[in-house]
Amino acid sequence: MADSSPKDVSGDISGVTFLTVAEVASMMRVSKMTVYRLVHSGELPAVRVGRSFRVPEDEVNEYLRKSFYSAG
Repeated sequence: MADSSPKDVSGDISGVTFLTVAEVASMMRVSKMTVYRLVHSGELPAVRVGRSFRVPEDEVNEYLRKSFYSAG
């Protein structure tokens, strides 16, 4: 049984929603440069399309989920 997550290159990605760097920046309330840094460092997986990047929406949500911490 194949995993259909965006990390599985051989799986069906027809249902994956891709976001532009600007959309990710807006969603995370950070600058586009911050998103580019996350992509280039490998912290946020992305697909290169020509000269631009597209980030799977599920990966953005997962990154944000992992980034939460409890203060106190």
